[in-house]
Amino acid sequence: MKITNNHRITSLLFAVTACFTLLTQCKKEEADIVDCTGTTPTYTANVKSILDANCATSGCHSASSKESGYDLSSYESSKSAAANKAFVASVQHKSGYTKMPKGKSKLSDSDVKTIACWVQNGMPN
Repeated sequence: MKITNNHRITSLLFAVTACFTLLTQCKKEEADIVDCTGTTPTYTANVKSILDANCATSGCHSASSKESGYDLSSYESSKSAAANKAFVASVQHKSGYTKMPKGKSKLSDSDVKTIACWVQNGMPN
């Protein structure tokens, strides 16, 4: 079978299109900006209880486990983790990020908003 230049060009165009499609589908979604009007959560009053119940557990993001290097058991370590843009995107279950809490249902909309507003407001203690 003789391969023509047209066949080569068609194959090359197909390969380029396939690669472009794969690359654009792997794009990470940005975390949603949440309307925090009237919502000013603090770590101590609002966020700590959510993280303790869902994230800072044994085998996950506790002080002893530190899954993927993240410890969510204290204010300082949670603030450090939340500075990473993946933190809120993971909690919001955005594509391209590991959905958190891992292996569990998505947090309630209220808890997701509390965490997002805490980060957007500068992560106050």
